[in-house]
Amino acid sequence: MQRLAAVYQLTLPQLLDGAGINLHGYGTLPAAELHLNHNAARHLAVLARTPLPHLMRALPCLGPNDAAHSTEAAAHWKRLEAGQQSVRACTLCTLHRSHNATDTAWVQPAPHRLMCPRHHQAAPDPRLTSTLRTHTAPELTAAHYAHQRLLRHPHAATAWTAARAITTRWYDHQQHLTHRWHTRLNQLRAANPHLTTTSSASPALLTRDLITYPETVTLARALATLRNRPHRDTGKALNLIARRLSLARLTPNANDPLRVFITHTRH
Repeated sequence: MQRLAAVYQLTLPQLLDGAGINLHGYGTLPAAELHLNHNAARHLAVLARTPLPHLMRALPCLGPNDAAHSTEAAAHWKRLEAGQQSVRACTLCTLHRSHNATDTAWVQPAPHRLMCPRHHQAAPDPRLTSTLRTHTAPELTAAHYAHQRLLRHPHAATAWTAARAITTRWYDHQQHLTHRWHTRLNQLRAANPHLTTTSSASPALLTRDLITYPETVTLARALATLRNRPHRDTGKALNLIARRLSLARLTPNANDPLRVFITHTRH
């Protein structure tokens, strides 16, 4: 909608008003999302000169989300939780797909699409107003391809959810991999000076998912394969994971989420 408004050199409220769509509430990307009811979606299809079924395939959020009997063409701003918010797409991919019309697009990426391996860009946090260059940390690209292979494992989804929770806890509590992650943070900061000025949040928080990504993928793969070892003991499992993470040893305490996960999934 914003891109369409820019074509006509209008603001978003002006575009909606001209299309006969009543705008309710207030919001901005990426913290909020614009929801159109069915009548408003029909108005948009006419304005965009695109059949509504085609728009609904490209924009699933145009699907029915209101009372079907409403006769008003209305748009509502809806505030999104952090995990639902869109992030900036790779600028070079966007330029290519838009035939050089724009380098700006917002996406809701799946975990295995955290970065663009071709152009070495990523936007791990919705508060980032521009993408990050990742060429200084080539292990991120390797992790991307490893993640694609992980998806073929039947327990990939469960293992990924557990691994991400574990590495996030380690990162926040500065445990086990702190030196490695601190080095990666410095590499990203050197390649992206805007990290310190783009948001009130710290660079360490804005890049957390990206910094922990290689180890999260590695840990997820290890956790997925542990299910095939029903007679393992906790010590052997920790030694296996330590080797996968290139650590000399791994000795989490009783409350560490990794030890809890291994203990509870032993059988």
